[in-house]
Formats: sequence, structure tokens, C-alpha cells
Amino acid sequence: MSQAAVSTIAQQIQLSIAPVFLLAGIGALLSVLTQRLARAVERERSLQRDFEQFDMHARRIATDELHILDRRVTVVNWAITACTAAALSVCVLIAMMFIADLADFAFGREIAWLFIITMLLLIAGLALFLWEIRLAIRALRVGSEQMPHRRLPPS
Repeated sequence: MSQAAVSTIAQQIQLSIAPVFLLAGIGALLSVLTQRLARAVERERSLQRDFEQFDMHARRIATDELHILDRRVTVVNWAITACTAAALSVCVLIAMMFIADLADFAFGREIAWLFIITMLLLIAGLALFLWEIRLAIRALRVGSEQMPHRRLPPS
């Protein structure tokens, strides 16, 4: 292998570093999303398991929370799908960069479009993540609305 070929491969590796960091960030986001999914599913199963033991008032509260949990699970699944598609897109992007350089193909426009698609998928995943957080907060409000209000002691 000539010095020019080694230099070209080294340059391609340097260019692929930024997408690899993007891939690591998406991986971290996927980890958070799967943890949130697991917690929502576990809470949903817990409520369903105990549902028959609740009185009518508690059943109404549990039903409201179950509806929100179902929506959260759906939204976080969409977020995981969008982020996973973004990660796959980054992998294809890196492969295309190497193929374009090694095989001397002109994939510049395709690589640019693939990067734009990757960013749109990541934006969608992050927007869905925010939506899921809002749903989780709404579930907290549903629970707190049902709690008796307690007066704070005077300071």
C-alpha cells in the first residue's frame, strides 16, 4: 500500500470521527429512552396487576394513569424508532464515505442528503422524547389532583 493510499485512508477515518461521535450520542439517547420505556411498562403492569383491588375512586385514578402510560409507551416507541433509524443512517453514511473514497465514486450529494435525513430523524426522536416527558409530567398532575390538599404549617 502506497503512502498516498495510507494518507487517504487516514483522512477518511478523520472525517468519519464526527459521525461516530454523533452515533455515540444517539446511543446514549437510546439508552435513556429504553429506560423510560421500561419504567412506564413496569408502572403499567403494576397498575393492571392491582386494579381489581382498588375501590371505584382509585380505579378511576388508575384508569386515567393507564391511559397516559399507554400513550407514553407509544410515544417512546416512536422516539426509539426514530433514533434507531438515525443511528442506522449514520452507519450507512460512514460506509458511503469510505466506499466513495475507496472506489472513487462521487456520492457527495447522496451523502449530504443522507446527513439531512439523519438530522431530521434525530430531531423527530428528540421531539418525541420531549412529548413523552410532557406526558409523564401530566401523569404526575393527574395523581396530585386526586390527592387531598394539605395546608403547610405557618413559618
